[in-house]
Amino acid sequence: MKFGKEFASQMVPEWHQAYMDYNFLKTLLKEIQRFNQRKGQSPAAGASRKLALYRTFSGLIQRNNNCIHHNHPSSKSGDVELDVESHEAILVNPSYVNGSKRYETMFLRASEEGAVGELVYFKRLDGEFNKVERFYKGKVDEVMKEAAMLNKQMDALIAFRIKVENPSGWHWNQRSADMTRLASDISSSAAALAASTPSEAKASASRTVLNQEVDEAEENKSSIRPAPLEILNHVKMNNTVDSPRSTIKGFLKVPTQTELKFNRHNLQKVEQQLKQAFIAFYQKLRLLKSFSFLNTLAFSKIMKKYDKITSRNASKSYMNMVDESFLGSSDEITKLMERVEATFVKHFMNSNRCKGMNILRPKARRERHRITFSMGFLGGCAMALMVALVLIVQARNIINSPGQVQYMETLFPLYSLFGFIVLHMLMYAVNIYYWRHYRINYAFIFGFKQGTELGFREILLVSFGIGVLALLIVIANLDMEMTQKTRDYQAITELIPLNLVILLIVGLLLPFNVLYRSSRFFLLTCVVHCLLAPLYKVAFPDFFLADQLTSQCLRRLLEEKDPMQGLNGLKYLVTVIAICMRTAFSLNKGMTWKLLAWIFSAVAAIFATYWDLVVDWGLLQRHSKNRWLRDRLLVPHKSVYFGVMVLNILLRFAWLQTVLNLTLFDLHIQNMTTIFASLEIIRRGIWNFFRLENEHLNNVGKYRAFKSVPLPFSYNEEDDDIDE
Repeated sequence: MKFGKEFASQMVPEWHQAYMDYNFLKTLLKEIQRFNQRKGQSPAAGASRKLALYRTFSGLIQRNNNCIHHNHPSSKSGDVELDVESHEAILVNPSYVNGSKRYETMFLRASEEGAVGELVYFKRLDGEFNKVERFYKGKVDEVMKEAAMLNKQMDALIAFRIKVENPSGWHWNQRSADMTRLASDISSSAAALAASTPSEAKASASRTVLNQEVDEAEENKSSIRPAPLEILNHVKMNNTVDSPRSTIKGFLKVPTQTELKFNRHNLQKVEQQLKQAFIAFYQKLRLLKSFSFLNTLAFSKIMKKYDKITSRNASKSYMNMVDESFLGSSDEITKLMERVEATFVKHFMNSNRCKGMNILRPKARRERHRITFSMGFLGGCAMALMVALVLIVQARNIINSPGQVQYMETLFPLYSLFGFIVLHMLMYAVNIYYWRHYRINYAFIFGFKQGTELGFREILLVSFGIGVLALLIVIANLDMEMTQKTRDYQAITELIPLNLVILLIVGLLLPFNVLYRSSRFFLLTCVVHCLLAPLYKVAFPDFFLADQLTSQCLRRLLEEKDPMQGLNGLKYLVTVIAICMRTAFSLNKGMTWKLLAWIFSAVAAIFATYWDLVVDWGLLQRHSKNRWLRDRLLVPHKSVYFGVMVLNILLRFAWLQTVLNLTLFDLHIQNMTTIFASLEIIRRGIWNFFRLENEHLNNVGKYRAFKSVPLPFSYNEEDDDIDE
């Protein structure tokens, strides 16, 4: 794989704009190369060849260079020529603009023909490097501040742990062996997680002090004192559990109990919260370290390409500057990662480093061939069963049979439900495939636990499995309905579809670690939140799932005070009214009901279409650099967006056929309903892709690659110096 593709594949998607623009710099180098090819030679190569014409003839026999330089009278001219040939092409100087350090490259061969392209290249190269370093330094400052907060949380945890394990108080002269070990852990963790000063001038001194503290802590374990218990007088418990009870209390403005209760249950809860906070913090550090490494490597690669194209020797000078910059020389992240590892293993993994590192650095899940094989096998079975079903219907002339009307009104809607579920899952699998293809971080947006998100193969496997079961039930039910021997067992025949429903419910609720338990429970949690939306805080996964059926806009309006959520709720209200009018028209075929159904249906369709295109997809932007689209698009072909907009409009208005009572090819009304419901599912599947694309681009615009993790303790900021 070429470096450009590998570089793009390893980027943090939300930080894409902060990385060095390798492809654009490579484009500038290609322009320089084309110019040199038109000239027939590179400027540096031409100058070197011209100077070689004046070099002293060295003979046909190779001689020792030292003898030539020191003994031959013409060695001086050779030395001068070597100095000219090896003269640096660039000079990189730091400068300060508004107190911010920047690097500027001076191109020393500007007088040569065709040097304009190289001047443009170095100007853009400096801009990219300053952008990368500025972003990296800002993120390092952020994690250092977060490290300081985690340090305070650890001090409170250790004091809390002492109070729980020794409720009668801390007696310095009656320490047990466990308390002695715990006390040593307190001091070492405090020194390990102390926040270093983000300033470059103080970073080295801070690291020296921290290292000295760690060394002294290890050498003087017997004289270490525990974290002061007085710290607990200045902290409160954060209520981070979202439940119906907490929601009702918040609505009634009931004061929450924030005093510390020293019991093992609360200790376990605090430890679990801090454990999750450390895991998330460590992932940030890993991403920052990868960001520094990848960009440094990218600058090295692009400068080597420059040297190769221009036959110059500029990469060494430029990379010396990169290595001496904050991006290349700062080791705060590496040091902090080591301290986090030590603290996490000691305090949360009972000093089991192997287990702790497996949690901090989870291995990427490998694609298994058996999943691909099973998916293909079940897909083939589903196709074969569909063909068999069609042949059975035609061979037995079921469509014209006497019980056809009753079957279509009773059992067919139930079987259609399973078809809708499978179609939803197929659309979701397609979305996952394209989300991954265009590097949309759907796992982060939905909040899946790392390593548990399902790929499109797993989704297809489950959907094909459900499809095979449903088709088997349909064929078995039809066979029993049409066979003379089993026709009398009508009660048993009608219970067959119920067995499939029970089987799916049991599979969804199965508590064992099979059939993707983490994903099943995640879905169940979202379903519960959707059903009890007024009593739970609405997260994006809940909102996304609810939008497949209806909305939770009013709850978000109450939480976020966003008037747009009120308008979104109005959109769904108009849709509900339109459905009510349609239902009334179907019961009472009056012209008034028909007119009202027409009006509200048209208004709902127009309102919803506008909301899809403008709000959810971020399209129809008049002043965008991509006319009528967004400024940034992930799909490279603009025609896709325009085609999808037209398709969305058509599918939005397709359901108006229920008002018009249109019929196609003399199909039964249930068949018509199924067809248009399937079209609506396809429309929602398309909506899902572009909705998540818009959400991803919003995260990219804000460089939002992490979710905040709630911490167990809150500090009184006025008492930050209580430990001193």
